[in-house]
Amino acid sequence: MCICVNCHYVDRCVTYNAVETQHQQPHLTEEPDFEPNEPSINVNIRPREDIIEMEWDVVGCLSFKKDAGKWSRLRPGEAIPT
Repeated sequence: MCICVNCHYVDRCVTYNAVETQHQQPHLTEEPDFEPNEPSINVNIRPREDIIEMEWDVVGCLSFKKDAGKWSRLRPGEAIPT
């Protein structure tokens, strides 16, 4: 699971914005202004029938500042991305 969902900077982060793009999800912001320090991204690749599914998760970041539930507060009622 992406650590960004519990990060203070999730709605301003350039890296999370890129992950949203890769997952073809709506952006929390169209113009992120926070450049995180040393984010680590795991990319899982799964072949499925006629397509290749890719999942991107930020698993580490020196800029991570815990803010439990931040993503959920920004998108109330929506399922948390996994």
